[in-house]
Amino acid sequence: MPIRILIADDDPDIRDVLKLTLSEENYEILEASNGEEALKIIQNKPVDMALLDYKMPKLDGRQLCGIIKSDLLLRHLPIIMVTGKGEVSDKVGGIEAGADDYIVKPFEPKELLARMRMILRRTTSDLEANPLTRLPGNISILNELNKRIEKNKPFAVCYVDLDKFKAYNDKYGFEHGDDVIRETARILIRALQKNSCQNDFIGHIGGDDFVVVTAPETVNQICQTIIDEFDKTVPSFYSAEDNANGFIVGCDRKGKLQKITLLSVSIGVVVSNQTRLIKHVAEIGEIGAELKKAAKALEKSNYVIDKRRD
Repeated sequence: MPIRILIADDDPDIRDVLKLTLSEENYEILEASNGEEALKIIQNKPVDMALLDYKMPKLDGRQLCGIIKSDLLLRHLPIIMVTGKGEVSDKVGGIEAGADDYIVKPFEPKELLARMRMILRRTTSDLEANPLTRLPGNISILNELNKRIEKNKPFAVCYVDLDKFKAYNDKYGFEHGDDVIRETARILIRALQKNSCQNDFIGHIGGDDFVVVTAPETVNQICQTIIDEFDKTVPSFYSAEDNANGFIVGCDRKGKLQKITLLSVSIGVVVSNQTRLIKHVAEIGEIGAELKKAAKALEKSNYVIDKRRD
C-alpha cells in the first residue's frame, strides 16, 4: 500500500508544487484547503504524514497540530510545518505545538523529500503502528515500558483482552471481528480521556490484546470505565436473536457444539513501585499474563490488580 501524505494549504498553487515534488516518490496524496477539512481527513482515513501550512483558515497549522498531538489515537502522526520565509515565530510555534519538523517556503524539493524520508523511517521504526487501529504496536509498547521503568516512579500497566472473541469471529466473520477490535480501541481511548492525565499510553499488542499504561491512582476508574463502556456496547455486536438468548452456539477446541456467552473484557493490572519493584519489561509481561488469566476465570467483564508485595 502506498504511503499516504496529506497536504493542507489554502493556496492551490502551493499544493500543486508540493504534489509535483512528491510525485517523484509515488506517494498517495490527499488535499485539504483549510485546517478543519484536514482534521476530518485525518480522523477518517489512515494518513502516514501531514504537511501543514502554518497560516490557513478555520484552523491554522499550529492549532491543528495541537489537536492531533493531544489525541491518543493520532498523536504519533508525523507532521511537517510549512512556514513563510523568515517567520521565526512560525517555526517556533510549530515546534512548540508538536510538529516533527518544518520547511520554509520557498523550499528546495530535494531537501523536503530527504526530510520526509528521514521522518517516515524514524516513525516506522519507533511506532510500528497496528494497521487496524493505528495504535502504537509492540516496539512502541516496549519502549514505553522501558521508559517508565527507568524513571523509577509508580505506574500501572493494564493488559486488556477480549473473552470469547474466537467464537465471535467464527460465527460473525473477520470483518465484524475487526469492527469489534476497532470499537474496543475507541473505548480505551475514551476511558483515558475521561479519567486520566496527559502522560498515559495505549498500545495494541495485536488481535484482541491491548495495553494501557497509566498512574496507579487512576487505574481503578479507568478499568471500571472500560468495563462499563464495553458491556454497554456488546449488544450492538450481535443479532437480536443472539442478544435475546444471551449466547451463541459454537464449537469448543475439540469440535463439540456448546453455548458460548457473549463477549466480555478481562483486564490484568500490574503496578510497579508501590507494593513491588519491577526492573525489567519481561517481569511486567509475566505478571500481566498471570493476572489476565485470573480475570478470565471469573467469566464476566472484570479486572484484577496485583496487590502482592515483594
